[in-house]
Amino acid sequence: MQNRREFLKTSLAVSAGFLGLQQLVNAQFREPITKTLDYGYGELMPDPNKIMDLPKGFSYKIISRKGNKMADGFLVPGRPDGMATFNGANGKIIIVRNHENSPHNLVDSAFGENYSLLSKLDKKKFYDFGRGKMPSLGGTSTIIFDEKKQEIVQESLSLVGTNRNCAGGKTPWNSWITCEEDVNLAGEVAEKSHGFNFEVPATEKIRLANPQPIKAMGRFNHEAVCVDPKTNIIYQTEDAHDGLIYRFMPLNPKDLTKGGKLQALAIKGQKSLDTRNWNELNTTKVTVNQELEVEWIDMENVESPENNLRYQGFDKGAARFARGEGMWFGNNEFYFACTNGGNIKKGQVFRYKPSPAEGTAEENRQPATVSLFAEPNNSEIVKYCDNLTIAPWGDIVMCEDDTDPYLVGVTPKGEFYRLAHNVGFKCELAGVTFSPSGNTLFVNIQDAGLTLAITGAWKK
Repeated sequence: MQNRREFLKTSLAVSAGFLGLQQLVNAQFREPITKTLDYGYGELMPDPNKIMDLPKGFSYKIISRKGNKMADGFLVPGRPDGMATFNGANGKIIIVRNHENSPHNLVDSAFGENYSLLSKLDKKKFYDFGRGKMPSLGGTSTIIFDEKKQEIVQESLSLVGTNRNCAGGKTPWNSWITCEEDVNLAGEVAEKSHGFNFEVPATEKIRLANPQPIKAMGRFNHEAVCVDPKTNIIYQTEDAHDGLIYRFMPLNPKDLTKGGKLQALAIKGQKSLDTRNWNELNTTKVTVNQELEVEWIDMENVESPENNLRYQGFDKGAARFARGEGMWFGNNEFYFACTNGGNIKKGQVFRYKPSPAEGTAEENRQPATVSLFAEPNNSEIVKYCDNLTIAPWGDIVMCEDDTDPYLVGVTPKGEFYRLAHNVGFKCELAGVTFSPSGNTLFVNIQDAGLTLAITGAWKK
């Protein structure tokens, strides 16, 4: 393990990679950063309950636990993953939450380990009922949360019958797009093929969403999406070691099932660029702060029964990324994490700046750019960055997909800090998201099946 001086020295070198929250400048022409933050809100204090270490003055509350009975009579599903928050009435918050369950995850099922509650739900509500033998157990649940009292008002299922709902993204029209990280085809057990996105309304009148796949968004190992509120273009990550970044331009944002155009990101003048920077590739092809002009390649046969969209796109010139994961839209830009990118495969974070003419014929004259913001190659700074969000005041907050995970923050000045430490369970943190007010941070401890609400003096 590095000593303190070595850690700070490395942090200074890497922190320039996160300067996307302010104007980028070439590192050799800028004034050196004179400080970095080991703990942005202070040293992490040991939790007497041995679950989550937090800075002094911060506290957490477990608001949801797998297996507890919900308002609809079903059990809180396990393996909570990506989620987002929406404004409700009278100070309430709507939280839509994924569950990364597969048909065999009976211990994490909303219907009990022996399917004892399955008969209480019409099979037509499921996307894939598994021919009545092995229904798909992923999906979403929705929580109505009283932020003032810091307690749940209601909790119920909101989508059933999908597989491995990993991440997703919120839309400007008050819905959550949930993504399947599963590409199993219909067969002897599964009634329907998987690998699609589904839309779940964010509403206080919780009901099961229509389980209709948005096939035009492509069939692949989906991870996360984000939506540009100016254009309604939806961007997507692919959780594959050789994945692509996609955008979907819907014909009708109010009904995504009406179709649209799916495209893959390519770098102008650098056909099939490999951004992963892996040592075995023998060369670093993308450097921190390097702004690369973007063009977009049309995809064909997007329902892809062979799960080969990433090969089709790469052959046409699309750029390759290492396990695209979390993605979040900020102020006229978005960020996405690549979990095992970089020389030592510990993770990268990229930033995308849309063209002023994004999605139109004029975008080639003013192209969008993508930049590598961080490639620490140092697990003392960040390791296996996964879900991420942007705080209302500009900090990036990232989950680590690791057995000893932290929440890692990065300030607008590019200063790293550790915000929280999962000391209770050897499993990843997931679904990090702030309440609309910015006063509460929600996060999941996945294998434990816990959803936590963290409060403190965030804006100091």
